[in-house]
Amino acid sequence: MPSILERDPQADAECAPLALTTYPNAVIFTLVAFRYEIEEVSFLMAFDLKEIIAARLGENYQLHERHLNRTLVAAQRVIGFDRVYARAEGAYLYDMDNQPYLDFLSGYSVFNIGRNHPLVQQAIRDVLDLDLPNMVQMDCSLLSGLLAEAITKRTPPHLDAVFFCNSGTEAMEGALKFARAATGRKRAVSLASAFHGLSLGALSLMGCESFTEGFGPLMQGFDARVPLDDLEALDRELRSRDVAAFVIETVQGKGCQTPKTDFFVRAQELCRRYGTLFISDEVQTGLGRTGKMFGFQHWDLEPDIITLAKTLSGGYVPCGAIVVRRDIYQKTFSRMDRCVVHSTTFGRNNLAMACGLAALEIIDQENLVDRAGKMGALLVEKVDALCAKHSFIKEVRGKGLMIGIEFHEPSEFRLKMAWKLLHKIDKVLFAQMVVTQMLSKHRILTQVAGHAMDVMKILPPLIIGEKEVDMFVNALDDVLTECRKFPGPMWELGNNFVKAALGSRRTSEPRPVSA
Repeated sequence: MPSILERDPQADAECAPLALTTYPNAVIFTLVAFRYEIEEVSFLMAFDLKEIIAARLGENYQLHERHLNRTLVAAQRVIGFDRVYARAEGAYLYDMDNQPYLDFLSGYSVFNIGRNHPLVQQAIRDVLDLDLPNMVQMDCSLLSGLLAEAITKRTPPHLDAVFFCNSGTEAMEGALKFARAATGRKRAVSLASAFHGLSLGALSLMGCESFTEGFGPLMQGFDARVPLDDLEALDRELRSRDVAAFVIETVQGKGCQTPKTDFFVRAQELCRRYGTLFISDEVQTGLGRTGKMFGFQHWDLEPDIITLAKTLSGGYVPCGAIVVRRDIYQKTFSRMDRCVVHSTTFGRNNLAMACGLAALEIIDQENLVDRAGKMGALLVEKVDALCAKHSFIKEVRGKGLMIGIEFHEPSEFRLKMAWKLLHKIDKVLFAQMVVTQMLSKHRILTQVAGHAMDVMKILPPLIIGEKEVDMFVNALDDVLTECRKFPGPMWELGNNFVKAALGSRRTSEPRPVSA
């Protein structure tokens, strides 16, 4: 369809006699333009997204298998996650039959405020209605300034400068660049089992070989991993005074581990002693998830840099941020000719900024930080109470509503044999079996906390109440009760996973998914 400003020779020919005999040229151009405007409107009206979705909903997995990640499709089918969700609201997803599913994954902590919150929807509508100039690039937009102000009102006073980007991994990439620019050093140290993103710099901090396999060589100087709570190992790495940054997750995404000692406090002291910057990755733990606005506040830490994303999007438009001390920020943007030495095209776009402002307002208005702390404590208490009944449960841990439930070999002899059989194939299979049954039998979406981990990870929206806590605990009780029946349907499911896992090794198809 041509633009209304493009010429159509046939249309010009049709109008030419009129131009010669009756109308001035200006009138002819107006008539031609009017014709094209009508056709343009007709074309736009012909594109009906609602109609397209209504007609093709249900083709999801076929389309992905054909055009996107067919390995992911195969894995989701193996573990029974190939559901088609038609809509979402609050803490629930709904399938094509309008059956509700309790979302205890929340998009890996994107939906702290719940799904499709009306206040975020209204913020998006307002931005669209205003026809604001967007991503001019050579300007300073109002909404990005307002969101930076709103974030720094919630951080400690020393974190007073913000850089906006699009995702958690991009925020970590920028934070590493800031640390290098500020210190003149090249190395970075992270924790064992670390997860900070999957682009090359962030991937180089990774503590999970399953993610780094096939992507080497990684960033030189980023290969040091310190075990959690091992202060001596950290001291050995930092004392050479060539480490730009020590990077932590206050609750590790893989396994939901936290220190059992004052490791973080002592680690911060070591960083100060050796001139290393202290970075807290708050992409998943930030904005209320752990029962504090930021995870580092549980230990009264003062990180030099934090990274944010996920919840800052409001669940709609990707939004990430690096929040940093002003003096560190200025060492990156040190001269006028370096004012855009680190930049991103979409980082300050108006829709993302509006979503971020709305998300922060909702967290405050609905008191979600305190709610996460209270509901998290209740959830841990009730799952802990199941330990006496189910010897599969080893430990329940985490902060707020970022919780890991670790399983171990049961005490009963007949169950030990079944456990050992599964673990000969893959350590993740028992947890995957539980997660699959939570979804298929009870319509509760959870996840396995990491490769080769007997850990179920739960990340509910912070809006949940006692009703949702009881739904989860009762479902887990029922699934683990079924696990006690050997042989039985749960172990038959495990046997199917074993067959699928063996088959995948022969055909290079995927093993059960853990994230």
